[in-house]
Amino acid sequence: MPEFRYARGRIIESIRFISEEMKEFHEEYSQKTRNEYQSDRKLQKLMDRTVENILTALVEVSGAFLTERGIAAESYADALEKFAHELGLNSAEQQDLAALAAQRNRLAHRYLNFRWQAIQDFSRKSPLITKTISLLLKREEEQ
Repeated sequence: MPEFRYARGRIIESIRFISEEMKEFHEEYSQKTRNEYQSDRKLQKLMDRTVENILTALVEVSGAFLTERGIAAESYADALEKFAHELGLNSAEQQDLAALAAQRNRLAHRYLNFRWQAIQDFSRKSPLITKTISLLLKREEEQ
């Protein structure tokens, strides 16, 4: 009988969720301007929530991945950085991924002056997120 791994099932489920949400972001929101964002409260909520959901899921995935390997993390940023390191990303990529924890917090805690900047930083770093989840999915499928 194969060994059951809770984290693996959770990780695969979260990768699917992140992929779907990122697809939605790129199709629906990535070309929106600051003016469009600021003038439409419904659009703000949708964009903020979509990015927050992606980043929260990424933090959860990193935590499950690290826990499965017995690696402790002090914070969301630390978890993302260690996660990136374990996947073999370079130092700059590790720091870029870790910095997304602050953007997640800005959106989750509604720091009004920084939400657009959080969206923009996410948008710039979305190829890194895609690379990260692709590496993770490959690793999970090999196990």
